Amino acid sequence: MCGIVGYIGNRNATDILIDGLTKLEYRGYDSAGVAVFSNSEIKVCKEKGRLLNLCEKLEKDPITGNLGIGHTRWATHGAPSEVNSHPHTSMDGKIAVVHNGIIENFEQLRSMLKEKGCYFKSETDTEVIPHLINMYYEGDIFNAVKKAVAQLEGSFALGVISKDEPDKLIATRKQSPLIVGLGKDENYIASDIPAILSETKDVYLLDDGELAVLTRDGVTLYDSEGNEVTKEIYKVTFSENAAQKEGYDHFMLKEIHEQPRAIADTLRGRLSLDLPVKFDDLDGELIKKFKKIYIVACGTAYHAGLIGKTAIERLAKVPVSVELASEFRYNNPLIDSETLVIAISQSGETADTLAGMRLAKECGAYVLSITNVVGSSVSRESDTTFYTYAGPEISVASTKAYTTQLASLYLFAMFLAENKGTLTDAELSDIKSELYNMPQAIEEALKLEDEVKELSKKIYKEQDIYYLGRGVDYAVAMEASLKLKEISYIHSETYAGGELKHGPIALIEDGTVVIAVSTDKSISAKMDSNIKEVVTRGAYTICFANEETKASHESSHVVVMPNRSSVLAPITSIVPLQLLAYYVAINKGYDIDKPRNLAKSVTVE
Repeated sequence: MCGIVGYIGNRNATDILIDGLTKLEYRGYDSAGVAVFSNSEIKVCKEKGRLLNLCEKLEKDPITGNLGIGHTRWATHGAPSEVNSHPHTSMDGKIAVVHNGIIENFEQLRSMLKEKGCYFKSETDTEVIPHLINMYYEGDIFNAVKKAVAQLEGSFALGVISKDEPDKLIATRKQSPLIVGLGKDENYIASDIPAILSETKDVYLLDDGELAVLTRDGVTLYDSEGNEVTKEIYKVTFSENAAQKEGYDHFMLKEIHEQPRAIADTLRGRLSLDLPVKFDDLDGELIKKFKKIYIVACGTAYHAGLIGKTAIERLAKVPVSVELASEFRYNNPLIDSETLVIAISQSGETADTLAGMRLAKECGAYVLSITNVVGSSVSRESDTTFYTYAGPEISVASTKAYTTQLASLYLFAMFLAENKGTLTDAELSDIKSELYNMPQAIEEALKLEDEVKELSKKIYKEQDIYYLGRGVDYAVAMEASLKLKEISYIHSETYAGGELKHGPIALIEDGTVVIAVSTDKSISAKMDSNIKEVVTRGAYTICFANEETKASHESSHVVVMPNRSSVLAPITSIVPLQLLAYYVAINKGYDIDKPRNLAKSVTVE
């Protein structure tokens, strides 16, 4: 999850590193540090806590030099502290390393290195890496890194510098993201493109096992055996402004408001009212052979998958199982060549999702990925990839990535239904039209912001909040509850409406806040009954409904949303619920974009 950045060139490396880390802090903010070659030695500065703490330390004791690496940490091995912060160095201080990932065999390596006389300062798994590189160092840092990484088990993206070779920056990756940026008389490494977008739009996307040697004058790429490889330069198409707040107080609020544009961009060229649905390179004949579909994802993407299941089953009549990626491969899933696995990951680097799709491919399944990041590991390892065009999503709490994932799954369901002939022309036309006009519907939902903002003032002091829903509304409620938990730290749980009487209703007492989602007219009467059950027991209820489902109960407050068909309603109904979570957290005074203990991209298991 951590963020790493590196620079070699003619400018002050510290300035470049701090700027890059500022744009990577959403990947982790337990501590931060830099290592810069300065005055013939590697100088290290690191500090516990937010990047601001490191900046203040560097203001008092600046470091200047033209070569350096930096790191912002999400703690795994070892508590957040200065000593556990990266960069880590060899005992003699001649080699410095930054690392994103987990070294699974670090205990064995640590024992071996101790026997050879190494001593360790930190509790981290990372500290074995500079010691191991130093053990192999014989005047060639590239060969030393190549030999060392061959001993590592687990996941890693590394940036390495050596005091004895200050004209080189070495980078390599395995199952953790890393890109190389290309400049004029300077070059860069980073975990994510936004970190270096102000400097260059030309990047190399490293594959697993590849190593890069960066100098001021250029970049040379190698495979794991040390053979030189060539690679096409990837041209970044989005602007630096896409990764800036642009006047909004927080990235989360900006990204909520970007959803109409993100949906429109994701559908553009793929959905037309009078042409067949296009699902990029997916073959219509191939798709008809699959008898079963698994959707594999984590967190918010998993919630999108639950709604995707309903859409695919209703429209295309194919059975779908939605699996938590962290559990999928341990459940001995029934996979064969007639199975389609849809892997969903905003970053394309989610470790559990990658592991699940690798298992699926081993078992002969066809893997379709849905991701927001071109060239990510998920995209490169899939049989085919559908890119959402959400643009950079910086806030840890996902919003526009979620709704573009929903749009992608609806598009897939229509593509499959069209090829299987499971919908009439009229049915297909209606749902195409509704999805085609979804950006305008989201604009209407965003107009509820002032109402929701006022509503948040009534509930932000609560310690427990419960969400209710049925059908796809249940999945929407799960995502809404997750958003609230992530940024306001209020304990919240979600229940299917019909399950209330099987135990959870015991939690309801006078004043308990219950948030209900009701958008499906066919089951709204049942939902009304569930709402009445909690109202009778003293709950303060807020119902997010539409014109067709709003009125036959006694909720304390009803937020009326745009009418949508039941299958497509989740794209609009989540919007005011995202805003509610945002404003609750604002009222509590919390850091919206960097919630505690979380990071944007979960690249460790």
